[in-house]
Amino acid sequence: MADGDEQGGLTEGLQTELFHPESEREPGDTNIQKWGFDVHPVVFPVALLIIALFVGATLVLGDQAATVYMAVRKFFENTFDWFFLLSVNVFIGALLFFAFSKYGQIRIGGVEAEKEFSDFAWMAMLFSAGMGIGLMFFSVSEPLNYFSATPGFYGTQSGTGEAGVAAMTQTFFHWGFHPWAVYGLVGLGLAFFSFNRGLPLTFRSIFWPLLGERIYGWPGHLIDLVTVFATLFGLATSLGLGVKQINTGLAYILGDVLGVASVPTGTGPQIFLIVAITAIATASVAAGLEGGVKRLSTLNVYLMLALLGFVLLVGPTVYILGAWVQGLGSYLGSLPRLAFFTGALGGGQSTVNTWTVFYWAWWIAWSPFVGTFIARISKGRTIREFVVGVLVIPSVFSTLWLATFGGSALFNSLQGNGAVLAAYDQAGQTVAMFALLEQFPFGAISGLFAVLLVVTFFVTSSDSGSLVVDHLTSGGKRDVPKIQRIFWASAEGGVAALLLYGGGLNALQTAAIATGFPFAIVLVVMCYTLYLGLDKEYELLQSEEFVNRVQEITDEDVTESEVDVDTSRSEVVTDIQRSSSDGDD
Repeated sequence: MADGDEQGGLTEGLQTELFHPESEREPGDTNIQKWGFDVHPVVFPVALLIIALFVGATLVLGDQAATVYMAVRKFFENTFDWFFLLSVNVFIGALLFFAFSKYGQIRIGGVEAEKEFSDFAWMAMLFSAGMGIGLMFFSVSEPLNYFSATPGFYGTQSGTGEAGVAAMTQTFFHWGFHPWAVYGLVGLGLAFFSFNRGLPLTFRSIFWPLLGERIYGWPGHLIDLVTVFATLFGLATSLGLGVKQINTGLAYILGDVLGVASVPTGTGPQIFLIVAITAIATASVAAGLEGGVKRLSTLNVYLMLALLGFVLLVGPTVYILGAWVQGLGSYLGSLPRLAFFTGALGGGQSTVNTWTVFYWAWWIAWSPFVGTFIARISKGRTIREFVVGVLVIPSVFSTLWLATFGGSALFNSLQGNGAVLAAYDQAGQTVAMFALLEQFPFGAISGLFAVLLVVTFFVTSSDSGSLVVDHLTSGGKRDVPKIQRIFWASAEGGVAALLLYGGGLNALQTAAIATGFPFAIVLVVMCYTLYLGLDKEYELLQSEEFVNRVQEITDEDVTESEVDVDTSRSEVVTDIQRSSSDGDD
């Protein structure tokens, strides 16, 4: 027996014996296994019923449903805008505390847990699931919006260089540390309670310190049902709205730019696009996490880097880099004030409610999906590695991407022909990216490349979301049957197509965002439950009981014929103590 295998088995046994809760329950232990499915007896059928009823009611009621959803959303945004802003700041503070305190060296999965994916593959998957498609959609249009109508917070005149700085600062704020803090908190909480405590990989598990065994009852069922709702409908609405960008992008490039084909736009072509994207996503999710999602996410990052490098080279390179550095400085310098700015005392409340609160609610509503997926792929990393990887690195890359595309659009407005802003004003957000690429050499080719990137991002979002819904509806099992993965990938596309056909996508997007408020409360509670869990883990790692059990199990499991007992015991204890005490250094 190799020393590494022996030590890994030893510490894995210790993790189960000392750290897992005293419960006889196992993830998915009450599941129904039939027709190739392996599903939770309550969450799966009730989730299907809720989805069918909600889609049906949205289609039948039409404008009435849209009005109700919008009223609910506006109530939460206008009444609890302060709570959204404060809570996300709490999430950032909690993550930084967990990472850089004594808890930072606790490893997800146990002391000797090994990483399932390389650092690059891990970053590729979490970025593709969490942010990629949004950057494609908003990186040009959002800075142009602030450039044309500068938020009152900055006190600058629209259409000027100072307005450009304000545009970069506000955009960096919306796509920087705060959204990734939401995703990071959920991902860390789910990963810890699943891999370190052996609990189901579902949202119910984060409440174990408060609910105990009751997470396996109706309180846990309700938590998971709300999570399924937010995940599936968030993905379906994004898929439906995203095909509009693909459709109008192809029409713009092939029709307006090249003049080679008249691409029809509207419901029919967009439903066809949904079917095509869903078919690709279904094939990817059927291949599994390693064979499908990981490969496609890695491809996404390579394509994204290629498009980024192209614009950096052929665009106003010096201007882009200057805008990035100046934007970063303004963002970091203004961050404390921006983070707590509500506009209640004047100076831009409309921007806060229209953009910031909207974004915060949207990130929180999406956090079950992205957070669960991040948790699934993060075993083996220390909490410090996890937080730096989820909070810092993607945020910095996002600012570079935004400066490259948004900065190029601002350059075109301030020192160029103004064509990008004109296209944005005339045709809206869906063509802004393609209008920018048209200003550079090989504009049509790069535009088609951007369409391909949008498609691949939607595919990875869809199959990542399918895996998450699989976990939620299978009692928290980490591996589910292929037919089940195919079912949920197809369901997402079907819901999106139905709502697009019936005109209910915008209404449903509003309803999904409205779930942000109750989830914000849940995440605030999660800060406390995660602290309780980490503190207990740290105390056990430092206890004599832990060291004694290492010695006892070593004596029991390692024979002199395999390896010298005293030497092995000494090495194992020393390694574990060193790993668990590094946080005090």
